[in-house]
Amino acid sequence: MKTCRSFLTPDRTKDNLANANNWVYGNKYWGRFNCGVVTINLPDVALSSGGDVDLFWQLLNERMELCHKAHKERLSRLFGTVSDVAPILWQHGALARLKSGETIDKLIKNGYATVSLGYAGLYECVKYMTGHSHTDGDVGERFGLEIMQALSDVCDKWKNDENIDYSPYGTPIESTTYKFAKCLQDRFGVIRDVTDHNYITNSYHVNVREEIDPFTKLQIESRFQKLSAGGFISYIESANMTNNIEALLQIIKYIYHVIGYAEINTKSDYCHVCGYEGEFEIFDNNGKLDWRCPSCGNTNHSKMNITRRVCGYLSTNFFNQGRTQEIKERYVHLDDHEIR
Repeated sequence: MKTCRSFLTPDRTKDNLANANNWVYGNKYWGRFNCGVVTINLPDVALSSGGDVDLFWQLLNERMELCHKAHKERLSRLFGTVSDVAPILWQHGALARLKSGETIDKLIKNGYATVSLGYAGLYECVKYMTGHSHTDGDVGERFGLEIMQALSDVCDKWKNDENIDYSPYGTPIESTTYKFAKCLQDRFGVIRDVTDHNYITNSYHVNVREEIDPFTKLQIESRFQKLSAGGFISYIESANMTNNIEALLQIIKYIYHVIGYAEINTKSDYCHVCGYEGEFEIFDNNGKLDWRCPSCGNTNHSKMNITRRVCGYLSTNFFNQGRTQEIKERYVHLDDHEIR
């Protein structure tokens, strides 16, 4: 029971707590689960500090503890739950094989379950505090890694204090990327490269507006992944690579050797009028970004399939979802050698 990027920390259960039929000491993954995530808006911490580094660390500690308080509230409602409330999950092997009337408490503790401290907007946070991107290989990167280390350290402390496996989690913030951004704009106004867009950068990711090749992007992000034990994912946004498969294979090989978890998002469009397969054009249709088949010029939405990854999911014909600014910045200027 986990999301696409949620990782299970190493199994440290010393007994077959779930009464699993396939339990092997130190190697239990099937049936383990995550108790949920609470996410820190890192740019908010930075902006609230006004750029004062000492105040930043004080506020970060306070926000992490606020997340901890939220987690403990959730866990307090889980403790005491008896297996009978969901027999398929707790009695028949989906997550455990507990007895009727037995609580799930021992599964929440002892490393069987995980609990996630999420984080979002590392780029904007570092940019505001240092004036640099966390990709600079210097002051920005060091500060970003210090933040990640702080998240990791506090999770280790909570884990040791409570015997519950807390860990930092590169949050799949979905619609929260917009919510966080709007809240930042309402509180602090529009600040260049920090709050001047209707989204914030997910987790440790390289900002989508940076010019960077895929190999450098993966190399940089791999250093931050190591401090995100509760889960992470890296993406490469590419143009239509149908005629350059060898380049994709080289990237896949690089992913295998350099980074823990990454995906390539290429274009996969189809025209129902002429049968074209590849990448549709984006054009200005009376002030609104729209799609057009580069082969026959078809602009009829009911006669085309457009597939793009947005906030972690593949979305079809997503131009009606109000994401035009992000779409423009991510896709309009891409070609075979420009990969975000």
